[in-house]
Amino acid sequence: MTDPGEELQQRLERVLLGGRRKYTRLEVAEKAGVPDERSRRLWRALGFATVRDDEVVFTDADVEAMRTADQLVQSGLIDQSIEVSVTRALGQHLSRLAEWQVDMLWQLIREQPELGRSERQVTRLVDRLLPELEQVQNYVWRRHLAAYAGRAFAAADEQLETRTEVVGFVDMVGYTRLTRQIGEDELSRVLDAFETLATEVIAEHHGRVVKMIGDEVLFVADAPIDAAEIALTLTERTSADETLPAVRAGMASGRILSRYGDVYGSVVNLAARLTSVARPGTILVDRELAAELADEKAYELRARRPVTVRGYNRLRPAALRRASDAPTGMFASSQQLAAEMLGLAEPAPREEPPEDQVTEPRSRRRRRRKL
Repeated sequence: MTDPGEELQQRLERVLLGGRRKYTRLEVAEKAGVPDERSRRLWRALGFATVRDDEVVFTDADVEAMRTADQLVQSGLIDQSIEVSVTRALGQHLSRLAEWQVDMLWQLIREQPELGRSERQVTRLVDRLLPELEQVQNYVWRRHLAAYAGRAFAAADEQLETRTEVVGFVDMVGYTRLTRQIGEDELSRVLDAFETLATEVIAEHHGRVVKMIGDEVLFVADAPIDAAEIALTLTERTSADETLPAVRAGMASGRILSRYGDVYGSVVNLAARLTSVARPGTILVDRELAAELADEKAYELRARRPVTVRGYNRLRPAALRRASDAPTGMFASSQQLAAEMLGLAEPAPREEPPEDQVTEPRSRRRRRRKL
């Protein structure tokens, strides 16, 4: 007697895989005209478990996909030396998407039990939703493709893999402690709220989400001002939301390596280190980004004491904040002060105080210099 759960799984597979399983891996390779070892590497790169050569687990769709991938290589669009890397990136991104969509489906069935009263009804539901999901995915993919292509051709003189960007990390403070204090449902709500807010803010200011890493978002932006607005807006909006923990941010500017949707290089590492030493509600930037923002009237940059972190000795970060409406005293020109302390500008001439002005006690002046 067939187990009901197994029967449902088989029905769903036929809907999702476009037919029943009827080929072994060797048969797929033979029908697609792809060498055995190469088909094995591609299957593993996609993130699927290794199967025995005699296991019948593949469908007609697998044959067609293998044949299409081979044609892309033969046409020269994808170099064979990076074929496995491209396949691996595709598998990693789409596996996360699939996991989220299955979770969404079961949540829908839990909230509306009538949709899942029978295996046939679940199968019909999936069969009806699948074309709509494919249509939305295709639309989003094409929009992102158009946006990235526009940036690429607008900067035709710059390599796509290595370019100058601002890299930023924003993470929730006290996340580990929070996970011990609240339940799974509440934690899911907090993470969802943070991801939604981060995605919206980064998109509003022309940045791009590289990835969400649990309680942290990694983003890049082409322009320093856009990066500053992303970090400042996220900090302000999380502070105003009592249901979200405070955040901290670190940003750095320079050359990065962009590879299959992720970013690498010393600039990325530096931004991560700055985030690790930032206090709640603060944004630390490196010297390069501080120099690029120094002339912007909308921001204040205040130098921080040198810090030593893993891989970097005596970093000299600056704290980024919005400019005060009417700054006074020795911080009336915060950009000039930050530039002086970072070694980016000559000290501005100081005005002598009027003779009748009361001089501050020496100890108080010394404390101010340390700010």
